[in-house]
Amino acid sequence: MLSDPTALILLYFVIPIWFAAGTADWICHRATHIEKTSGIKESFIHLIMFTEAGIPLLAALFLEINALVIALMIGMFLIHELTALWDINYAITARRVSPVEQMMHSFLEIVPLMAIAGVIALHWGQFLALFGMGGDIADFSLGWKTVPLPYWYLSMVMGAVVLLAFVPYAEEFCRCLHARTEPQGLDPAMPLNETKLRLGLRNDGA
Repeated sequence: MLSDPTALILLYFVIPIWFAAGTADWICHRATHIEKTSGIKESFIHLIMFTEAGIPLLAALFLEINALVIALMIGMFLIHELTALWDINYAITARRVSPVEQMMHSFLEIVPLMAIAGVIALHWGQFLALFGMGGDIADFSLGWKTVPLPYWYLSMVMGAVVLLAFVPYAEEFCRCLHARTEPQGLDPAMPLNETKLRLGLRNDGA
């Protein structure tokens, strides 16, 4: 399978882009002082989304891909999208969400969809069987991959999960927990006029 162009794109392009977008998103949160604005609530939502994305990723890396794993990936993607909607609806009430951060959100929504599409393309028979179509019988068993991915690749991906995803967002959560800021705090990056509006001040300087 590692000679298949779709598999190569998934392993060496889609997954690295996913990690890069997640790290860039964390940098955007830090730049807008999340610990002083939206606070621990938004950071907790980020940890939820990390879990929702991490479960199907680990399943795809270590388990034999079948109808069950494909269903898990689709289901977790839909749940992740709902959580992302919750996240952005809350974030915009408490801090500035920059255009760059919005672009990172686009990557974090589209890249997992690309990954799922690639997995489905590689296991088309089990995808069809999930809906009672095609010639394959849907396999809902759990088992390790019969042909595991290379250990060096798994080590690199798991290292990236820890260093580029878990550690940054755990740091963000600890920072927000330490700050214990009110959820409706003022964003230091917010334009002056909007800051005055939140403080109840008129634009004439009164």
